[in-house]
Amino acid sequence: MGVRILLLGNGGREHALAWKLAQSDLLDCLYVCPGNGGTAQEPKTVNVDLSASDFPRLVDFAIKNKVDLVVPGPEQPLVDGIETHFRKVGIPVFGPSEMAAKMEGSKAFSKDFMARHSIPTAAYRVYKNHQINEAIDYVKTCGHKVVLKASGLAAGKGVLIPETTEEAIAGLQEIMVKNVFGDAGSEVVIEELLTGPEVSVLAFSDGYTIVPLPAAQDHKRIGEGDTGLNTGGMGAYTPAGVATPAIMDQIMKETLRPTIDGMRREGFPFVGILFTGFMLTPSGPKVLEYNVRFGDPETEALMLLLSEEVDLVSVMMACAKHHLDSTKIYVRPGFAVSVILASQGYPGAYPKGKVIEIKPVPSNVVVFHAGTTKSGNNIVTSGGRVLAVTAYAPSIQEALDTAYAGVDAISFEGKTYRRDIGHRALNATHDKAPGLTYAQAGVSVDAGNDLVEIIKPYVRSTRRTGADAEIGGFGGIFDLKATGYRDPVLVSGTDGVGTKLRVAVDVGIHDLVGKFKLMFFLMSLADV
Repeated sequence: MGVRILLLGNGGREHALAWKLAQSDLLDCLYVCPGNGGTAQEPKTVNVDLSASDFPRLVDFAIKNKVDLVVPGPEQPLVDGIETHFRKVGIPVFGPSEMAAKMEGSKAFSKDFMARHSIPTAAYRVYKNHQINEAIDYVKTCGHKVVLKASGLAAGKGVLIPETTEEAIAGLQEIMVKNVFGDAGSEVVIEELLTGPEVSVLAFSDGYTIVPLPAAQDHKRIGEGDTGLNTGGMGAYTPAGVATPAIMDQIMKETLRPTIDGMRREGFPFVGILFTGFMLTPSGPKVLEYNVRFGDPETEALMLLLSEEVDLVSVMMACAKHHLDSTKIYVRPGFAVSVILASQGYPGAYPKGKVIEIKPVPSNVVVFHAGTTKSGNNIVTSGGRVLAVTAYAPSIQEALDTAYAGVDAISFEGKTYRRDIGHRALNATHDKAPGLTYAQAGVSVDAGNDLVEIIKPYVRSTRRTGADAEIGGFGGIFDLKATGYRDPVLVSGTDGVGTKLRVAVDVGIHDLVGKFKLMFFLMSLADV
């Protein structure tokens, strides 16, 4: 009999996971609790009307239905210790233990962990809510802008970025005295404000091995140009070009590997998907936060980027049973983009029950359901983020064009979305300095080579004793003792025009190239 999986959650992330899991030949049945209007349409998939927080009933259901693996989508069940409940009855969980889940559940805990293991992150201080005066003194005297974070889970809303010291003090009063984030704000992390592009890196782990997926960039603000209120995410694309291979190697070496090794050595090994947010600062990648589950909307894009050869059931089982090193994870060349369609009013109050019409979309587009439910013969809106229109293509521009073609095929009253998803990637492509060739500079390499061949005999005729060099080369031997000098020291530097032009292009400064070349020529004459 095949594998039976219980997937917890009802968002676009869970539909994307269900879509990929359902492609596995290993899968017998996928139960999604509670699921949404899209998950029930996947093959071998059944929605289950149970609360994801009722652990005893979930365990009972899993036992009766011979479930082989549990996959929690959101963070709350993991932080609340769902892994322990299933481990007690012998059912593995693709997700961390309650202790390991504190890496997301408590920002103070994760910051202290990073400090112990020398993992790059922002400078910080932690204060209990009764230490309001000490916290205020710190923001007054720390000498840098700060970020205020409620330490506990606050549904993605527990972060304040004040512009001034006065705003920081007011923010501390909101969190620590007025309790605007409830119990999540009983402890506050005050961090140094980091600057640079942000990226998200999701990585599979079995507690020993860690395998990162390509970096993604999401779009948190509701408005185009990254304006307006923060949301759960209005779109994402992957891979993010700003996370170069060198940066990904640095992230692996300085953060991901030390994190997995450190958690294991401290007695709470990490199993599941580690989702780490990074700021790519001028001094290197620094951790913004850990999450202990799949990101949303990053997951929707990443599922399309995974190779069709990747069996997600096999990967998840390998993580849960601690043999991830026996499984290969491949991604396709190209780009994947996800555009979120939201209800009007989101992230504030919004209406529900709006009928959704989906016309045929391009073949490389998948429409993942998030806040939807079935009502009679219709699929209707039931959440703030309604659908994730996701596309794969060889280039970022093609992926975006195709995704927005999919967006145009969908209608419901109040449909809200951003039209600039991927703008960072497009701007980077447009801003990149064009390459400069010899031909573009008016130089013919072939003509130059022909000239060198013509004058070689004449240059060779001027050779003197102690010299061994050839025109057109980049070095030679000059033995001045042969001409009567005692203990001579000769320094010679030779280079081509290409190096100077390349430096000029890379730094964007061209007005000094001619002066530099003239200076180099005159220095060479002086040496002669």
